Amino acid sequence: MTRRTALVAATGAAGVVSLAACSPTTAQSGSTGIGATVTLKLSEIPVGGAVSRTVADQPILVAQPKAGAVVAFSAICTHQGCVVQPTNGEFDCPCHGSRFNESTGDVIQGPARLPLKKLSARVKGDSVTVSV
Repeated sequence: MTRRTALVAATGAAGVVSLAACSPTTAQSGSTGIGATVTLKLSEIPVGGAVSRTVADQPILVAQPKAGAVVAFSAICTHQGCVVQPTNGEFDCPCHGSRFNESTGDVIQGPARLPLKKLSARVKGDSVTVSV
């Protein structure tokens, strides 16, 4: 008998609800864009660092891993939907300790199992446009 089977058997439907609360949010893994954009200056994003912004009430992260190369991600943690923040070259979730790679959005440390949702980021001159 697995731990999950034992928990469901012991607590009935409440156990199923508790386990579902720990699963990744479907809005992050299957969401399509909302069509909003934000434009910021490339000089606002530190080389080797990132900034937080909000687009149409959606928190985002914009990083510049190398000079002139920009990537953007949803700032919503794929574990339980908390807003992650740029910290020391990575993105950290203050709620449960998940950590994400600032260049790729990949999980460095769980409990999150899925990477941050990647967003479209374009550089033109000194302007960066991010689409959500």
